[in-house]
Amino acid sequence: MMSTIPFDDDHPHEECGVYGIFGHNDAAAHTALGLHALQHRGQEAAGIVSCDGDHFHNHRGLGHVADNFGSETVIRELTGHMAVGHVRYSTAGGTVLRNVQPLFADFEFGGLAIAHNGNLTNAVTLRRQLVRRGCLFQSTSDTEVIIHLIAISLYSTVEDRVIDALRQVEGAYSLVALTKDSVIGVRDSMGIRPLVIGRLDNAHILTSETCALDIIGAEFVRDVEPGEIVVLDAQGLRSIKPFAKAPRRFCIFEYIYFARPDSLMEGISVYDVRKRIGAELARESAVDADVVIPVPDSGVPAALGYAAEAGIPFELGIIRNHYVGRTFIEPSDHIRHLGVKLKHNANTAQIAGRRVILVDDSIVRGTTSTKIVEMVRQAGAREVHMRISSPPTTHSCFYGIDTPEREKLLAARYDVQGMADLIGVDSLAFISIDGLYRAVGEERRDARRPQFCDACFTGDYPIPLTDHNDGQAKRELSVLTEGK
Repeated sequence: MMSTIPFDDDHPHEECGVYGIFGHNDAAAHTALGLHALQHRGQEAAGIVSCDGDHFHNHRGLGHVADNFGSETVIRELTGHMAVGHVRYSTAGGTVLRNVQPLFADFEFGGLAIAHNGNLTNAVTLRRQLVRRGCLFQSTSDTEVIIHLIAISLYSTVEDRVIDALRQVEGAYSLVALTKDSVIGVRDSMGIRPLVIGRLDNAHILTSETCALDIIGAEFVRDVEPGEIVVLDAQGLRSIKPFAKAPRRFCIFEYIYFARPDSLMEGISVYDVRKRIGAELARESAVDADVVIPVPDSGVPAALGYAAEAGIPFELGIIRNHYVGRTFIEPSDHIRHLGVKLKHNANTAQIAGRRVILVDDSIVRGTTSTKIVEMVRQAGAREVHMRISSPPTTHSCFYGIDTPEREKLLAARYDVQGMADLIGVDSLAFISIDGLYRAVGEERRDARRPQFCDACFTGDYPIPLTDHNDGQAKRELSVLTEGK
């Protein structure tokens, strides 16, 4: 399936969001609501597995949460006081049902469902070893590697098996798992991917973002610590910290683009950070102009911050159509050419005759930016300046964010002036890496001890890229992701 919008791939995409709840009679319904709030993290597929203490019940499907869990009948069949759920964005090729999570397996200790946000950087290497041992894989998802590692573990308890499995994997991950008597949450030792704890009456919740707590009226308790395992069961909440302590390297792109602006990430308001990024941009790269216009929707908070700091009026000069589907198969060349207008349209009254500053969150391939600039010029802009609320994306992400190979990244092939010429703007500027860190609340970035994962901007990869650096594993990974 191809997107209706052929320029959607100009932004990086988050792969998925996770949700788990223990101790509520409407566990599946609350999970579905939580997944609605996380829909921005994955639009290709959704799934829920529930358990009543004796039996597991599951429903998984392609499409949006509402497509799969909008029926009262479906929710009614997902009985039990605990559940885990997942929304997914496919990283390559088409989404197929066998890869839709949560994945479920029967073990000698009983059933286990697992949902994963992130990416294992040695999944192919481990998969090869597991296949040699006789393990049969049913999907192309790296999550299934964790399931097989749990299956062959010689430890007796579920928690010890999970710990044993995760000691063997490399990568960035947040996991939620469901057993017949517990929900388990785990976050990688560097805390690259997010996971938070919430509470609703006597029920505990694990989820990717706080906005998924807000939707059901739950209280935010705290973030799961990097390297922490949280067990939710009849005794309440238990914390296990079995892994060696590592430097925190939370994904800084969560603040720039991925997270919903009404979420808290690591205790910090995403909306406030985005406004501060815009203010930093205005201080770093001021330009005379008449109006500041965001590229909606992700550019709005940064544009507000830019306009306030620069003293230039903010206007909604581009209007987004929120009702565009993802349904065209093989769009015609004509539809491809018009594609950007299916999603965005110029508000000519706010543009004609004016010097415009466009604020967007990132430039990946440059295709969308080129079309947006062309549209704004056609609407009568005298000048078009573009300001980007992230540094240039010069490197691919291997930790759970779908980005193109490096040779397809515009900033890996051109300098800023070259990008400006290609996109067709009068000027182009990105926030500096130091300005970005200041906006997130770090007064000074120490290159020797970075506080975030910023590999897509700096090439500083904090976790080994075992599969990527192994030629054979890289080829096998390419084959696997064709069906992912």
